[in-house]
Amino acid sequence: MNRNHVASFPLLVLLFSAAMADLRNVFADASADRPHFIVVMVDDMGYEGVSCFGNPYFKTPEIDRLAAEGMKLTDFHSSGTVCSPTRAGLLTGRYQQRSGIEAVIHPVADHPEHRKGLKLDEVTFAELLTDAGYHTALIGKWHQGYPQNSADYHPQNHGFAEFIGYHSGNIDFVSHIGDHQKHDWWHGRDEVHEAGYSTHLINQHAVEFVRHHAASKQPFCLYIAHEAIHNPVQVPGDPVRRTEQAWDRWKWQTVTPEHRIEKYRGMTLPIDDGIGQLRRTVQELGIAENTLLLFFSDNGPAGDFPSGSPDLRGGKGSVYEGGHKVPAIAWWPGHITAGSTSDQPVITLDVMPTLLNLADIDVDVATHARPLDGVDLTPLLLHEEALAERPLYWASLSNQGARSEALRSGDWKLVVHHPKASPGTFQNPKLELYHLRMDPAEKVDLASEQPERTAKLWQQFQSWYAETQSTATPQLGGWRPIP
Repeated sequence: MNRNHVASFPLLVLLFSAAMADLRNVFADASADRPHFIVVMVDDMGYEGVSCFGNPYFKTPEIDRLAAEGMKLTDFHSSGTVCSPTRAGLLTGRYQQRSGIEAVIHPVADHPEHRKGLKLDEVTFAELLTDAGYHTALIGKWHQGYPQNSADYHPQNHGFAEFIGYHSGNIDFVSHIGDHQKHDWWHGRDEVHEAGYSTHLINQHAVEFVRHHAASKQPFCLYIAHEAIHNPVQVPGDPVRRTEQAWDRWKWQTVTPEHRIEKYRGMTLPIDDGIGQLRRTVQELGIAENTLLLFFSDNGPAGDFPSGSPDLRGGKGSVYEGGHKVPAIAWWPGHITAGSTSDQPVITLDVMPTLLNLADIDVDVATHARPLDGVDLTPLLLHEEALAERPLYWASLSNQGARSEALRSGDWKLVVHHPKASPGTFQNPKLELYHLRMDPAEKVDLASEQPERTAKLWQQFQSWYAETQSTATPQLGGWRPIP
């Protein structure tokens, strides 16, 4: 290299650096036009878990304010009836049967469903948003596989740049011991013994994340997966119930109804307070009109608290409406009409395509290898347009291996149970048929009056399930392992 070339090399470096800086600024300016996303999913909260959806026991003023300033989705459904399946569907925008997560990923090591988890083959909304320039984080519950079974299951291998929370199905709100009897609180891949009531910690870290990233031109997506109102039943100030050596199985039968409601209120209001903290933070930082916040539950009510509607049949684990019809709110000031309501059927699978579309990601291109089952809700949320009619499916698998299914087609709903079937099998199908518009409580079984319709819907469900299994991701173990 001659002397002139040597002399000009620093200049070339400077020019290249300047060009790259300009390019980064172009991308940053483009990113600044895209909305931030905050996705809040609470745990085991039934349809009337908050007062704007009919809670008769206490008020939830901050969540009510979201509804008053946004849109109530009064026919919103979780894709699963228990924790892990719904989360798999939410993360991938595809029915969880495709990822092989049909049941709770169980904490007991020799349970058939224990070794399952979200495989690296799956594509999450966090991965695609990261590729598009978003900063992503999960704060709270993961429940997509225990990392001690496979490092692949860690949330930071699925697109979340930041993770603060726990891997198991639930933790003691005070000691943070998980349902697998091990301490389970992490900052990224580091186990951290952080004192505090878990809902308060989730609220705190969520607000800190928003404050930290709001100043950047880079858009963010924050997934907040609350532990509450899932058991253990503990309110702020309660003692530890679970240690690595023992689990205090305090039974509700020993308390008065008034005490039960007091605990229910005490576990719900910290969530409500956290919603208020988020709203005030984005308003204070001047990003409220560029932030879409979604709020919903992962399934219907557990037996711990009366958060479900008396007008809906079933609860957590059930394919009747009470098991998957949950409260939901969309809030985006200046974009979603304040005080609006939609009774369009919506499902958690719709969250991913909605986020991708609003982030200016070509959904068909980004997901061509794994087409999404959900639909983009932007026309509904921003313009209150009706969605095209589509069938919705539920396939539930209990901790004991009992299956149940449902298919909604227009106003009709097929419900299927399998009495005395071998675990994991579809033996002995018992078919029920309901007309939801005339009978939202699913009290009048019309299967005997409509045998042809019932049989046709059952055939439709079986075809759908077979299609999901034809390319389903293989998993370790299971009641009915995928070949």
